[in-house]
Formats: sequence, C-alpha cells, structure tokens
Amino acid sequence: MSDNTLPSGHTRINSLEMRNITKRFPGVLANSNVDFDVRAGEVHALLGENGAGKSTLMKVLYGLYGPEEGEIYLNGKPITIESPTDAINQGIGMIHQHFMLVETLTVAENVALGLPSSRGFLTDLDRVSERILELGKIYGLDIDPNAYIWQLSVGQQQRVEIIKALYRGAALLILDEPTAVLTPQEVNEFFVIMRQMVADGHALIFISHKLHEIMDICDRVTVLRDGRKIGTKIIADITKSELANWMVGREVSMTRELEDIPLGPARLQLENVTCKSDRGTPALRGVSLDVHSGEILGVAGISGNGQRELAEAITGLRDVTGGTIHLEGQDVTNFRPGVLTERMLSYIPEERMKDGMIKDFSIAENMILREHHKNPFANKGFLMLKTIAKHSDVLIDRFRVKTPSRDTKAGNLSGGNIQKVVLAREISRQPRVLIAAQPSRGLDVGATEYVHAQLLEQRGNGTAIMMISEDLDEIMGLSDRIAVICEGELMGIVPRDEATPEKLGLMMAGVAPEEA
Repeated sequence: MSDNTLPSGHTRINSLEMRNITKRFPGVLANSNVDFDVRAGEVHALLGENGAGKSTLMKVLYGLYGPEEGEIYLNGKPITIESPTDAINQGIGMIHQHFMLVETLTVAENVALGLPSSRGFLTDLDRVSERILELGKIYGLDIDPNAYIWQLSVGQQQRVEIIKALYRGAALLILDEPTAVLTPQEVNEFFVIMRQMVADGHALIFISHKLHEIMDICDRVTVLRDGRKIGTKIIADITKSELANWMVGREVSMTRELEDIPLGPARLQLENVTCKSDRGTPALRGVSLDVHSGEILGVAGISGNGQRELAEAITGLRDVTGGTIHLEGQDVTNFRPGVLTERMLSYIPEERMKDGMIKDFSIAENMILREHHKNPFANKGFLMLKTIAKHSDVLIDRFRVKTPSRDTKAGNLSGGNIQKVVLAREISRQPRVLIAAQPSRGLDVGATEYVHAQLLEQRGNGTAIMMISEDLDEIMGLSDRIAVICEGELMGIVPRDEATPEKLGLMMAGVAPEEA
C-alpha cells in the first residue's frame, strides 16, 4: 500500500480547501467568504449556532448547492463539484443526520443501490456483501449484509451509511451531527470507528453541537457565526467554556441552579398505563407516575424504550390500551389532542418537523396552529391578519428566532430555529401541563441555554412539566425528580439529589434502583 492509498484501496485526500465560499438564498446570506480546510488523518470540527451556515457550507462541498462565489481545491488543484456524484467521484462522502436508507431493503441492497453491477444485467449482491464484510473488518464496522434496515438499531443503520460512503471510495467524510440520535454506548462505539478511520488516513469533518464530543474527538475546530468564519483553533489550545463563549460571542452559563419553589398539586397522573407500538408490540407496561405544579419530572431512558409512546399517549396521539390518565383530576384517557389543547396541555414533540409544525406554512401561521380558530386570531371564520402578525412578531423577538420575516416558510429555517418556533407557540399559551420531548436535541449551546431558561421559567410559574430526554446532563441539570424507563417499564423515580450518572445508567439498562 502506497503512502497515497487508504487501507480500503482508495486514493487518499491529503488536503481539501474551500476558499471564499459565498452562498445566498432569498433574503438570507448563508455563507459569506468562508474559508475552510481539512487534512488527511484529522477530525476537523465545524461549530456554530443554529443557522450559522454549517450545513450550507457542507452541502456546497457535497454538491447539493452551488456557490455564488469561491473555489474548492483538492490536493492543491482546483476542482468543480456540481452534484453529489461529482463529490463522490472526488472521494468525498457525506453522512446525513437523517439517514438515506430504504428500510425494506437489505444492507447489501442499500449499498449497491444506484451503482452499476459488475455482471451487467445480473445482480452481484454476493460480491457487494463480500466487500461489505471486508470494509467491516478494516474499520470495525460489524454488520450483516443480509439484514434488513428495519431490523437494525439506529447505531447499526449509521454504520451502513458509513459503509455506503466507503464502498463508493470516500477518503473524506462529512459527518453532519452523527451522534444526535445515538445512545451513549453507541457514541463510544462510533468514536472508536472514527479514530480507526483517522489512523488509516481518512479526513473527517465533524458537525456537532455537543462541545464535550468536539473536545474528545477533534483535532481542530472552525467556528461560524451568522454565515461568516470567526476563526480556526487547535482543540488542545482551548477549553470547553472558551469554545462555547467563542461560538456564541458572549458568556454562556454551562450549569443551572434550580430555585427551591413550593410543590403544588399533581396536575398530571398516570395509573398503570399501557399502549402498543406502531408494530403492535407492547410499548408501555403499566406505567404509573404523577407530575406536580411547579416541578420538572425528567424521564430518562435509552432511545426506543417507550418514551415516544409515553408522550403520544398523554397527548392523545396514541391509543391507551389499559390504565388511566388524569389531567387536573379529570379522566382524559384517549381524549383527542384538540380537547387536551383546550384543557391547556401543551406538547413539544421530538420530531418537530414531522409532528411540531407544517413546513409549507409561514412562521406566523405555525405560531397560531393550536388556536387559529379562536379569538383573537379569528372572528366569525375569518383570520385576523394584523393580530396574527403582531403576535408572531412579539414571539419571534422574545424567543430570538432567526428569520428574514414572519412570512418565511417554516421549512426554510434551521433545526434550532424550528425548535424555537414550536417552543414559542406552546409556551406562549401559558399551559398548565407541558410535555417537552427532547427539547434541546440538535440545538447549539446558546439555544440550549435559552430553552432551559424557558422551561425553568415555566416551572417557576407553576406549570407541571414532563421533560423526556436522552441527554443525562440535561435530565440531571433541570429535573426535580427523575423517572427512568426501560423496555416500556418504569424502573423507578429518583430524587434529584440522589441521582448519579452511574445509578441512572444502570436503571436505563434494566437494573432496579435498589440494586443500582
């Protein structure tokens, strides 16, 4: 193997450089004269607030967008990338945050999809499978080529995406928030794979909002703010808090103190609640808990253990097959979402693009989705446009939503700003009970700080809050009590001052609290 060849047999990318990249959208300057480079054998982090231009810059590199200005140099020579096919041909691969896999096909079929067969009109899945196993051995990507995608965990599906890119000859990989949907154990396994790829000479670009991950895995970091490059630093020369302040441009509080407030009555009560998953299997198994006015009850658990079904059962989006749900003393089991909304229950869903808003509606329209039919937003069937405009402008300002205008389609916003719109709509209703599922997933450190402040403000106002999160730091930092769920069963509820990561981790793995 020559110095310019990777263990996979593909050509190494010694250096890639983007110079003066500028990209505009209607009303938005997404990237302004941005310089960025990455070298073989390093992980270079791209960091910035939501809407700072990170994903846009990488989509330019991958050929999904064409820049108005700027050049790209590969190993010192200028290249043109006008499509993902061009990028792949140059040895550039991209692992998207939302996987591009066909669930009904096998691993081998997904890897071969879109590629010519070595046997002409005949399939060559046996050869594809053999190559998948070879790549798996080289990079520690253990996967069964004959397994169907729907049978795989999220972490395993991510391995398939990496193998797809490596199979196509990727020497440089763009990783767009690759850990956002992984469990802590899967993150550790993923980092082992990343370190192996770097040791073998790959160049990796890592986009993440999780500062501890950047400090752990990356060699250099480049910060973008409002579409402009702020600078590049060596990770060893900067602390985590300095990195947070540098990214946001101000001091960021990394910890929060919970103010002691009197506990009010139980506003939400679940008794032996059961429900089924989308596949008809048991999702919740006799869950009983209550949430009081003026408290945050954190619900911790590894992804896929019934958290989504719990939130949907409470909010009327999933049928409860057993047990009861009481809202302020009244039985609301299997009530429709609209009726629960009228009873001042608000819901921040984890799938904000799918369940939280209508992406083809404007921000102003999304801000009133819950109450578009009522005064003051409607009168005798007609929308009160001036009132709606004023209402949305106030919320855009209060919740710091970065948008060209209230009339911008919600689908054009960054993930963090979409979350702020959902948060603004649900909190502005002054709910009595709030279900917040993964409230800071995909948010930068500044936006996370703001979301946490809003949740604590609601707590102080007497709202009963159930916060479902897979982020243990978030759970331990905000919760008064912590309920742990495993395989649809409630393992126990731990007071804040008795909770440790080790204890919660064991309970998340199915160990009873007295044993943990």
